[in-house]
Amino acid sequence: MTRMNDPRSLALLLAATLTVMANATISPALPMLADQFADNPHSDDLTRLLVTAPSLMVALAAPFAGLGVDRMGRRRTLLAGVVLYSLAGTAGLYLPTLEWLLISRLALGVGVALVMTAQSALIGDYFTGEARGRFMGYQAAATNFSGFAFLAIAGIVASASARYPFAIYGIALLYLPFIVRAVSEPTAASAPEDHGVEAASSWIYQLAVLCGLAFMTMVTFYVMPTQFPFYLRQTGQASPATAGFLLGLLTLAGGFAALAFGRVRAALGQAATPALGSVLMAAGFFVLWGATGRFGFAVGAALIGSGFAFIIPAVVAWTLDIAPMRRRGLASGCATTAIFLGQFVSPLFSQRIIDQWDFRSLFLGSVILLTAQAGLLAALSFRSKKRLRANEWSLK
Repeated sequence: MTRMNDPRSLALLLAATLTVMANATISPALPMLADQFADNPHSDDLTRLLVTAPSLMVALAAPFAGLGVDRMGRRRTLLAGVVLYSLAGTAGLYLPTLEWLLISRLALGVGVALVMTAQSALIGDYFTGEARGRFMGYQAAATNFSGFAFLAIAGIVASASARYPFAIYGIALLYLPFIVRAVSEPTAASAPEDHGVEAASSWIYQLAVLCGLAFMTMVTFYVMPTQFPFYLRQTGQASPATAGFLLGLLTLAGGFAALAFGRVRAALGQAATPALGSVLMAAGFFVLWGATGRFGFAVGAALIGSGFAFIIPAVVAWTLDIAPMRRRGLASGCATTAIFLGQFVSPLFSQRIIDQWDFRSLFLGSVILLTAQAGLLAALSFRSKKRLRANEWSLK
C-alpha cells in the first residue's frame, strides 16, 4: 500500500491538479473573450463552450483512454496525456480565431481524458480500503486548493488580457520531469486487490448508477463557472477579479471540506456521504437564489464548493471499490465520461433556462434537482444499512 509520503502519491496529486484547472481556469476571462470576438455572430455561445469543450472530448475519449490504460499501461498513458495537455492548453495564447480556440480546447480534452483515467486507475492500484478513501479526500483538497490559486491568478491576469489565463496550462511541463521519475507501472503482484470485488457480477450495474450520480452533479455544479460570471455582470459585479475571487472561494471551501472526506466517508458510508454533499450544494444554490450582494454570493459559493467535495470523490472511490483491477481503467473511463459529459451539457441546459426565464430560476431549479438527489441517496443509504443489520442478525 502506498503511503502519502511516497513520491508516487505526490505525482498523482500533481496530475489531479491538471484536471481541475482544465476547464474553469479561463472562466474569469469569458466576458472579455466574448467582447474580443464580438464580430462573431455566435460569440455568446462559443465563448461559453470554451469552458466546457474539453469536457465533450473527455466524455468521448475517456472510455477509449480507459481501455488503453488497461492494455497499454497506466504510466505511458499518463505521460502522453500530460504532454498533450500542456501543448493544447497554452495554444490559446496565440490562436487567432474563436473557432481555432475551440479546436485547441477539444484537443485539451483528449489530454485530460488520458491523464484522468490513468491517474484514477493508479489510485486504485496503489491504495485500498480506508487508505483509498483518505487519499481521495487529500486529492480533492489538493485540486480545490490549487483550483483556488489558479482561478485567483486567472482573474488577476485576465484584467490585463483575456489571453493570459491560457499560460497557466504550461505548469504541466513543470510537473512532467517529476512525474516521469516518480510514477511506476504497477503489476498484478504489487497492486493491492480488494478481495471479493472481482467475483461480484453486479459491479457494472453499480457503475451505471454512479455515473448517473456524477453526471447530474456536474450539470448543476458547472452552472458556477459557465454562468456565474455573467450573473455577476448582470448584477453590476463585472470585474474579472471579483469573478475569479468568488469562483476561487468555491474551490477553496471545497478544499477544506475535502480534508474531512476520509473521516466523513468512514462515518457515514458510501451513499450518505454524497447525500450530505447534495444537501450542501442545494443550500448553496438556495442562498444564491436569494442573495443580492457579494456576501451572499460568497456564502452560496462556499456551500456549493463544500458539498461538491463530498460527492465526486465519493463517486470515484466507490467506483474503484467495486471495479476489479483488470477493469479499473475502463471503470475510471466510464466515470470520467459521466463527469465531463455533465460539464459539457451544463451550459446547454442552463442557457436555455436563462433565455426562457432568468438566472434566479436556474438557481431554484438546481435546488430542486439536488434536493431530490439527496433524498434518493439517503434512501439508498438507509436501505443498505437495513440490509447490513439484517445480515448481522442472520449470522447470530
